[in-house]
Amino acid sequence: MQRLRLNEKAADPAAIRPTLEDVPDPRPEAGQVVVAIEAAGVNPSDVAAAIGRMPQAVWPRTPGRDWAGVVVAGPSALVGKPVFGSGGDVGITRDGSHATHLVLPENAVVLRPDRISTPAAGTIGVPFVTAWEGFSRSGMPRPGDIVLVLAANGKVGQAAVQIAAMCGARVFGAVRRAEDFAGPAGTGVTMIDASSRDVAEAVRKATGGHGADIAFNTVGSPYFAAANLAMAHDARQILIATQERPVPFDIFAFYRGRHAYFGVDTLGLDAVASADALRAMLPGFASGVLRPFPVVPDACYGLDRAEDAYRRVMGGTRDRVVLLPAASRA
Repeated sequence: MQRLRLNEKAADPAAIRPTLEDVPDPRPEAGQVVVAIEAAGVNPSDVAAAIGRMPQAVWPRTPGRDWAGVVVAGPSALVGKPVFGSGGDVGITRDGSHATHLVLPENAVVLRPDRISTPAAGTIGVPFVTAWEGFSRSGMPRPGDIVLVLAANGKVGQAAVQIAAMCGARVFGAVRRAEDFAGPAGTGVTMIDASSRDVAEAVRKATGGHGADIAFNTVGSPYFAAANLAMAHDARQILIATQERPVPFDIFAFYRGRHAYFGVDTLGLDAVASADALRAMLPGFASGVLRPFPVVPDACYGLDRAEDAYRRVMGGTRDRVVLLPAASRA
């Protein structure tokens, strides 16, 4: 098998230099499977871990949290099955998916629906697991709930919009410029251009003064104040990231509004827990109500071009970048 290897922390994103190694094919132990990786997404967290922003990351290791492939060794009921998955431990505290093969617990693999292509399945994990975990922790949206997704065109934002819409919520998406929803057409989200409108005022005006029952804040500090002002009585806010750690917080408005705040860190969800979340979403993916991110050919790279793939992610591309091990040059 071949695998990418990070031997030490890089000084900065431009200094990430993964090496491509040839090693013996892995053999599963009891309760494990070996997956031949056919597609592996490259997430911003993969790059962040490479420059030391994840203190739990080990060295050396093979990066990569998301993946899709075929089981080639393990229980006979799984061998030959197309599967996909993710994990907060995969590629961080254990070897990950940027390789030709990956060893995992057998209950960490999820059967891939026929309607989802292999490259697309390799990009589902981190964004959709993060969005699902946020809603699971705070309480899933109910039909008629008002859900405000802040930075709705980010990958987690797009996943959160889709899940909220699937649950029957009325969804608003805040973005920093005038643009349409980048996710599937027909999702039914009302977009708010935060550069020209007050987000909280727009949500309250559109909901007869009610506000948002759930504010899914995917970027933290830039939208924290707007999310607070938009929250309805008994509302909750979900936080998954931030740019600035300290933020102004009105304690009076917090307790008078009976608000609740939920922090989500999917690095704490191992491959098995992530698989559980993905299985819970399977009916949505199988029916087409939930749709994975499109993968354009230009955003696909062989393992031997991993540096180019990582640089593209570092540059803030909106494309979902994918490694295809079979595409590596001989």
